[in-house]
Amino acid sequence: MRVMCGRFTLTVSEEEWIRYFHVQHVRLKFEPRFNIAPGQHIAAIIADDNGVRRAGLLRWGLVPPWSADEKIGNNMINARADTITEKRSFREPLLKKRCLIPADGFYEWKKIGRERQPYRIVLKSRPLFAMAGIYESWTSPDGRTIHTCSIITTEANELMSEIHDRMPVILPREAESAWLDRKIQSADDLLPMLRPYPASDMRAYPVHPMVGRATLDSPDCIRPYEQPEREQDEEPLLW
Repeated sequence: MRVMCGRFTLTVSEEEWIRYFHVQHVRLKFEPRFNIAPGQHIAAIIADDNGVRRAGLLRWGLVPPWSADEKIGNNMINARADTITEKRSFREPLLKKRCLIPADGFYEWKKIGRERQPYRIVLKSRPLFAMAGIYESWTSPDGRTIHTCSIITTEANELMSEIHDRMPVILPREAESAWLDRKIQSADDLLPMLRPYPASDMRAYPVHPMVGRATLDSPDCIRPYEQPEREQDEEPLLW
């Protein structure tokens, strides 16, 4: 299976998402992002024991504290909700180190014939949403400390199943505070939050294949895209 979620966007200003998610302390410098990729530093929100929310940067690709090499993070960008309590790397942060990953869209690629057409998926009802994340801190042999994270995925809803068999866990607005609540440390309380988001509140539209280039970060990435006429004749879109 292809990895999921592997790209997303946060195109609003820092002020907008900080206000939307009621963040009280900010420890980052943020610019709108149109093609966020694994291995990059991404905005994340955590809460302290009193529920005060802080925003900072985490590197996307979780490195467990017991790991011998930080390169393991390249294969740890996602944690599957259905097996998260079975994996040593994810079980502890699920219970004690949870975060919100703010976003306003994510990308996925649909296989159409011999080609793969990228789509951007957004919500209809609100401009921003939080993906469920977990984080860890790793100290290298030379003393460097790296803070990393993983985005939790779940099975696809009706909309996403036309594109991919997985999707990121998008938390309902009312579940965001509970996800950050450090007093909640029971898998029985947490796992019910890791469900597919309702398909009725989501829409997907095609974007230019250039989003496949992880180094490209431009507003052009999120613009609706129509294949050239000759490509449509050879390989029409199915929906």
